[in-house]
Amino acid sequence: MGTIVDMHVHTTKGASDSNLRPEELAGEALRLGLTGVHISEHDRLWDPRELETYRRQHRFFVANGMEVSTDLGHVLTLGLDRYVPGIRRAEELRRVVQDAGGYMIVAHPFRHVFDPAHFRRTGGEPFSMTPEQAAKLPIFELVDAVEALNGCNTLQENLYALRVAQVLGKPVTGGSDAHSDQGIGTYVTAFERELESEEQMLEELHAGRFYAAYGFRQGRLTRFSEESAGGLLEGEEVGPPRTSVEG
Repeated sequence: MGTIVDMHVHTTKGASDSNLRPEELAGEALRLGLTGVHISEHDRLWDPRELETYRRQHRFFVANGMEVSTDLGHVLTLGLDRYVPGIRRAEELRRVVQDAGGYMIVAHPFRHVFDPAHFRRTGGEPFSMTPEQAAKLPIFELVDAVEALNGCNTLQENLYALRVAQVLGKPVTGGSDAHSDQGIGTYVTAFERELESEEQMLEELHAGRFYAAYGFRQGRLTRFSEESAGGLLEGEEVGPPRTSVEG
């Protein structure tokens, strides 16, 4: 089956807006049968020694990532060993990640863009870009992949991200964006091979041997596509409650 990874989770160890304790994450992930998680705390990484203890204790694949808040939006990263000053500028983040041989995924790139209340609050104009136009936004020149399945997004937002990724020819990932034990594994990234290290994960990411999927919790792992989205429309998946959290 390869490795099934929830590519976007936040815990109390590194995210002040999360209620998910690391022990709860491991317990729920293992109960569901997930074979891995990509921990993506806000602008910080877990201490490597604590992470190694956590891996040994729970005996499943754990990647130590980070969700970086940049001037062009939130970006999931893998391959960095620390937070580097200056990476809030997306172009600098790209340089640092590339030097490290890492990987960048734009997170929930179209969250709220179709929400009328959002535009009333911000005073902006309603979103009217076509996927072809949106694909020219600067952030997409810098990232390696697009998060097209985010558990805190609407189906419309996720489908639009998928369509933009298709225009770009970039791969897509899935993750719950869980900040509690609700919704872990709702959306996942399926890797073709069994992963045993972050180095292997990076190799598989760069090779494109993965895909975004839903239905894992129901025992019906389904690759996310325009054609398969009907399963989501029928209510097969219920993600974490949507809140004001922007993670």
